[in-house]
Amino acid sequence: MKRKLYFAAPLFCESELKYNLYLRDKFLKFFDVFLPQEDNGLVFDALEAGENLNSAFESTFNGDIAAIDGCDVLFILLDGRSVDEGACFELGYAFANNKICIGLQTDSRQLMKHGNNPMLVQALTHLFKSEKELIAWMSENTPL
Repeated sequence: MKRKLYFAAPLFCESELKYNLYLRDKFLKFFDVFLPQEDNGLVFDALEAGENLNSAFESTFNGDIAAIDGCDVLFILLDGRSVDEGACFELGYAFANNKICIGLQTDSRQLMKHGNNPMLVQALTHLFKSEKELIAWMSENTPL
């Protein structure tokens, strides 16, 4: 039985959504992956379907929290001008619940001159600088 991975990442534009799917497909070899944009839906889609704002927020929040509670590993994508605030919350929640937390940052931009915020870095078991490093770690640390 595969371990469960929660995929925390920005999901607000077409390129982010596509990159998330690309990485998810690579991760499926090693994990059962919970990708919020697919497995819990997006707030925008719920609103467009006529759901009220409070209900859409509550169902998104509760679904993601339940998925983090059920995961073995949280993966966070740190690329971007700044780290997605929802993904930061998910990382903090997973860390507080003793989950293995790993990250990928291929983007050289960082808000602090000495690197990422320590509240992010210290929560991570591993921070990978390339997809190749990340996949190598997964293949070495995940029973198939």
